[in-house]
Amino acid sequence: MKKQILSLAVVSTLSLGSLFSPITLDQAKAESISEMQKQKEELEQKRSGITSEINEKDSMIGELQNEQQVLNDQIKKLDFAVSDAEQKIAAKNAEIAQTTEEIEQLKVEIAELVKRIDQRNELLKDKARSLQENGGTVNYIDVLLGANSFSDFIDRVSAVTTIVQADKGILEQHARDKEELETKQQEVETKLNNLQEMKKDLEALKVKLNAQIEEKNNLMSSLKHEEEQMHAEKLDLAEAADVLAAQEAAMAQAIKLAQKREAERQAELERQRKAAAEAAAAQKSSGGSSTPDPAPAVTAPASGGMIIMPASGRITSGLGARWGSFHAGIDIANKSANVPIYAAADGVVIRSYYSSSYGNVIFVAHSINGQTWTTVYAHMSSRLAGNGAVVSRGQQIGVMGNTGQSYGQHLHFELHKGSWNASKSNAVNPAAYW
Repeated sequence: MKKQILSLAVVSTLSLGSLFSPITLDQAKAESISEMQKQKEELEQKRSGITSEINEKDSMIGELQNEQQVLNDQIKKLDFAVSDAEQKIAAKNAEIAQTTEEIEQLKVEIAELVKRIDQRNELLKDKARSLQENGGTVNYIDVLLGANSFSDFIDRVSAVTTIVQADKGILEQHARDKEELETKQQEVETKLNNLQEMKKDLEALKVKLNAQIEEKNNLMSSLKHEEEQMHAEKLDLAEAADVLAAQEAAMAQAIKLAQKREAERQAELERQRKAAAEAAAAQKSSGGSSTPDPAPAVTAPASGGMIIMPASGRITSGLGARWGSFHAGIDIANKSANVPIYAAADGVVIRSYYSSSYGNVIFVAHSINGQTWTTVYAHMSSRLAGNGAVVSRGQQIGVMGNTGQSYGQHLHFELHKGSWNASKSNAVNPAAYW
């Protein structure tokens, strides 16, 4: 009789369902609830740490922006310096052009001077030849002594004086022209050389300033790139913080559901105990002549592994190192249209949203055999379960796609033993559990 009562109690207990997954009596004990509470507290600590990291990123972004402002001011000064140098170079070019025109004009004047000097040279040569042929200065004496009268002598003296003075004037003008020619040539050449040197210095300064600007622009580009990385990291941290916050909420909901399930289990056990006691008392009062019908055999539903494969297709990438980083899940590819994505186990949706990296993604929290698990379904074309939704094992929650940082239609699926975190340190190989 006791054996029959025990069988009845066991059959009734095994027929109870679980909100999260098929479990045994020990799977919803108070120890599991305590463990989930502990994990919730750990999530709070992790989120607090991420908040500190976000604040640190904000501080670093502020420092980078200050550095960029300083660089902007320096580049602005250099731009003004380059502009000033360019204006001075333009001015020197104008002066050089003007000096070049002066040189061209001077060349004309020099050509005229040279012509006059050549003419005087010929004249002087003619006089020199005349002196040589006629005996030099004696000719002038002969001219004077050959006067026919005093009046004629005076005229001849005047004529000779005029000739001598003319020759002297020619020589003096000749010397002045040669000196003027040399002076003008030297002045213009000096001025042109000075202008060219100044222009050369200004062009060297411009090259130096442009090199400094390029260097600062490169540094500015580096700072902006670093700031962009900081913003991206901050967004990643903010996204991780949101997921952790959602995990806290999902875990709180899981705790409440587990507590409710435990209370229902205890009530059912009490009901079964009372029913068994009443059945035993009734059998005893009847003299034990009748035998209760044997308890029906109970067979657990075929469920395969701990989780199911969330989509049909070919596994194209597994857990581990890939492209210089850690691939925290597996990729299931399928080129067919509208490939359904299923929840791998019963659970609560932590977060359902669009991520810049994951694309359309759903995070689900599970409690299986007293252990908390987290699954991630990424790159979906659409999501069919929202935040906080309670989902069942095998329930469609999305459609396979190619959103976010994805290359070709596939499902990126992650399984984490415990909570999800930004470093994905809890990731395990899903294929080992289905």
